Amino acid sequence: MRDVELHMPATPKAVPELRHRLHGYDYDVRLCATELLTNVVDHVGDGTPVRVRVVALDIPTRTRIEVADPDPRGMPTVLSAAETAECGRGLVLVAALAERWGVERGPGGKTVWCEVVRGRGAADFGEAVPRTHRHQDAEPDGEPSDLQRVVVDSVAE
Repeated sequence: MRDVELHMPATPKAVPELRHRLHGYDYDVRLCATELLTNVVDHVGDGTPVRVRVVALDIPTRTRIEVADPDPRGMPTVLSAAETAECGRGLVLVAALAERWGVERGPGGKTVWCEVVRGRGAADFGEAVPRTHRHQDAEPDGEPSDLQRVVVDSVAE
């Protein structure tokens, strides 16, 4: 897969555009890239200039996704969103899908990055994980956890 570097304003319209530009990459790569871009829109500001890089690493089967913005403040953190919240799960998804992730600060801002193992995501096999197969990671009462609902529901879309 080719390496990609894009410079764009972080806007709500840029999110589906980025997903389209990354067509051909694994679903997990596209999802992580769009979640990191959405975090800039939501937490740094609509219209913030960003650099998005998607690079195949020397480590076999790993892809690194980077989203850089000019604001060195506002370090991203994984939060626990309320079950009824309509947002707040972006980094939870990234942390669940990525082999590792982090933030690098520099004089020109910060870069939030993650590394995804190619070909590991359920959606990469052509169909979503059936809801009946979520029991192995279910809560003690047999119900899937909030994260599993979000991940499986996102994959199903």
